[in-house]
Parts: sequence; structure tokens; C-alpha cells
Amino acid sequence: MSVAASPSSARPLRRFLLLAVGLYLVWFFGYEQWLRQDNRLDTFLSINIAKVSTAALQLLGFPASLAADNPQLLMMEQKMAVFVGNPCNGLVLYVLFAGFVLAYPGPVQRKLWFIPAGILAIYALNVVRVGALALNHFYAHQSVDFNHHYTFTFVVYGCIFLLWMLWARRLSVSTAPVLG
Repeated sequence: MSVAASPSSARPLRRFLLLAVGLYLVWFFGYEQWLRQDNRLDTFLSINIAKVSTAALQLLGFPASLAADNPQLLMMEQKMAVFVGNPCNGLVLYVLFAGFVLAYPGPVQRKLWFIPAGILAIYALNVVRVGALALNHFYAHQSVDFNHHYTFTFVVYGCIFLLWMLWARRLSVSTAPVLG
């Protein structure tokens, strides 16, 4: 016995896929074809992440500074530690997170606070990641490449996945009482 999906059950999936494709096209034409070429947004975010990571390390008592000639380069005891390149500034992660929440059904009022809160959490995680990589380079530089490509990628994407699951399982559902 097979059970065919009813048209009403296919509608949310179709809506999600259409919104996801639409958001991707906006991203592709708005960012990939226009903003990325300009490079100002990426550079601003990269410098900001480097500055905030440096300030956080200094606050914790570590000898961190930014290179005088390159504000994207975090130094430890005046030695190169981490260069925050444009692919590592978090922009794609913010858009990926927001796109999922926008495409997934749920109350607009919750999306209005959850998307900025999630982006702020991803931003903070990226600041911690850059600071941790600088410390990693300072104390055990031989493991930086592995941690950059595997450990922190797993942690960051794992946290984004947990935020998505929080949205999908807890926050996207209506809390309105069912009348019947």
C-alpha cells in the first residue's frame, strides 16, 4: 500500500524550494555579480572581525595587535598569526542562515528577532574562531591548518545547524491555541 502525498502537504515544500531558489538568485545577482566585485563590504567585515578579535584577545591579556600596514592581519607579539581573508569574514554564513529562516515557514514577528540574533551569534562565534586560531598559531602553530579547515569548520557549521533546528522545531511553530 502506498500513500501519495496530498497536494496540501506538497505546498509547504514547494513554497520553501521556490523561496530558497529566489533568495539564491537575489544573492547571486546582488552579491556575486555586483557587491563582491566592489569588495568594500567584504573588506569592511574582514577588518571588523580582525579588530574585534584583537580587542577580545587584548582584553583577556594576550599580546595581540593588528599589523600597521594591513588591518586584516592579526599579530601575536608582533608576529603574523591570522589573516582574516574575505572568505572567512562570515558574510556567506549570515546569508545562508538568514535565507534558511526566511524560506522556512514561521511567524514573521519571530523571524524579525531570530535572524538578527542568529547573525549576532554567528558573528560572535567567528570572532572567537579567529581569536582561537591566533592563539593556536601562537602556542601550537603546527596544528593551525587542521584546526582552520576541519575543527572550526565543524564547530561553526554545527552551531548554524543547531540554530536552524531551534528555528524549525521550536520557533517556527505557532503557539496559538487550537480552537475546536
